[in-house]
Amino acid sequence: MENCRQKDRSLLVTPENKRREFLKKGLFFGTITGMAGFDLISCKEQEEEEVTPGEDLMREHGLLDRILLVYDTCRLHLAGNEPFPVDMLYGSAQIIRSFVEDYHEKLEEDHLFPRFEKANQLTDLVKVLRLQHKTGRTLTDEIIQITGKKIPSEGGENQRLIKLLHDFNWMYRPHKSREDTVLFPAMQHILPENEYLDLGEEFEMKEHELFGEGGFEAMVEKVAGIEKELGIYDLSQFMPEV
Repeated sequence: MENCRQKDRSLLVTPENKRREFLKKGLFFGTITGMAGFDLISCKEQEEEEVTPGEDLMREHGLLDRILLVYDTCRLHLAGNEPFPVDMLYGSAQIIRSFVEDYHEKLEEDHLFPRFEKANQLTDLVKVLRLQHKTGRTLTDEIIQITGKKIPSEGGENQRLIKLLHDFNWMYRPHKSREDTVLFPAMQHILPENEYLDLGEEFEMKEHELFGEGGFEAMVEKVAGIEKELGIYDLSQFMPEV
């Protein structure tokens, strides 16, 4: 009988019961809100997760790849005496100079190559990569000089430009492939994890310093605009008949 009375009291709407119910609900919703907040923080942290130095350098190689295709296209137009917007070639060479040579390759020369040399790892490869960087800048100097003229290039210069574009692509395709498959993966083996991750932050800071927020994305947009002008933006056209 006493148990029934106690049960009945719990059903009464009293100030004490209201307070208990309020506290229960507060604890419940507080827990749910906290969990949801944790999920939101976790998602935000995942969204802001930094790319590793190797991933950063590889995606920049993807941008370089797209310019190599631009060079191939312009070279074929030149070889066939076909008209094309030469200023697109000039703009591409300027991206090579500013983003690839003065930024991307400078990062490799200042931050990667010395670490491999200090660790006495892949030193023969690094030596060749350094030399190819220097050679690439010489080729780019001449490409910019020829394509930056206000008057059309003469026949002799066109033939020289064909060779310059060929030589640049012929060197850089194996160059970047060797870096992607050998040099960049080896970074994680010669650097402590914290130093490796700090390097990624250094790369990002330098990119923002030189090109502003979203510098890489802005460069991708520039290259896409050049591809559209040359008629090579649509990816579906690069598919053989089978």
